[in-house]
Amino acid sequence: MEKIQKNKIIVLRKTVDEEDASKIIKEKKTSVFKSRLKKPKKEDVHEDSIKLKYECLLKISGKYLADYYRKKIHTISVDSNVQEVAFGGGGFLIKEKSLFKRAIVGNRGKNKIDLPLEEHVFVENEDEIVLDYNGIYVDFPFKVNSKTIENYPERILEGNLSNVQGPKISNQTGINSLKDFLKKPLESDIRNLNEEFILKEITEVYVPIYEARLIGPNKKVELLRLDAVRNKIL
Repeated sequence: MEKIQKNKIIVLRKTVDEEDASKIIKEKKTSVFKSRLKKPKKEDVHEDSIKLKYECLLKISGKYLADYYRKKIHTISVDSNVQEVAFGGGGFLIKEKSLFKRAIVGNRGKNKIDLPLEEHVFVENEDEIVLDYNGIYVDFPFKVNSKTIENYPERILEGNLSNVQGPKISNQTGINSLKDFLKKPLESDIRNLNEEFILKEITEVYVPIYEARLIGPNKKVELLRLDAVRNKIL
């Protein structure tokens, strides 16, 4: 088992404050109660509360290396007057031509010979995956640089502990997901398989999200979520 390193922590910076978020939510609040038949009026939907939450995306990067031997048939072309090829201490006869091909080219066309060989295959796959806090694969639409991240991420998370959603999966579970992603299906007839997995980095990226609890017609409760980085309703 790989040695599990300490996760890097990143908190993305908000581009929307609570006042502006509240305005956006008021504008969009009826959308979560919309049905095929009707859409409630704005005055029928009330904002009960709004919270700023930080939800974790787990970025895991690494490399998968492997080498192995596989059986493979290589077909070579020889002159039309060649009937057999000696190779590796054995003899290999030409492939029988189909009736159709014999009718077209007669004895003038090239002959084909199948050579059963072994190939030494080397694999190197390097990539990263992003999982949400439940361990589900997701896209990562955010830019990460000095302008988009907070300078003191731990301080921000510690100050909002009750509204922080950390990963529910373990590092090892995430690493196993990356291994499965990098390790492509291998041929069935192989031998001497050597594999290596190199973990590069595990990063917890916390995304600020405004979550509004809304009360609509018949006291029905719905949540409206606003990505505070991209200013986008989720």
